[in-house]
Amino acid sequence: MTNARDSAADKLQMLVLERRDPSRDMARFYVLAIEPTLFGDVALAREWGRIGTFGRRRLDLHADVASAAEALDVWLARKSRRGYQIRASRLLS
Repeated sequence: MTNARDSAADKLQMLVLERRDPSRDMARFYVLAIEPTLFGDVALAREWGRIGTFGRRRLDLHADVASAAEALDVWLARKSRRGYQIRASRLLS
């Protein structure tokens, strides 16, 4: 039986991260989202850039939601080490 935290983590679909440092004139965003593709795969969408711009976007394809969620966790840990903080998250209803 899984606990409530595990089931909530399985439903995580989007994270918005920010990193601000006024002394370095830095204001950046990073978005991690799990999205379905038209071909039945799952994609980890990553968007990043300076706050106020459109930024860049990349899709990393995965065979299933579990592998996409694992990749999301890896990117979240990587960005957290760089000083990014979670600003918003969205769960599936």
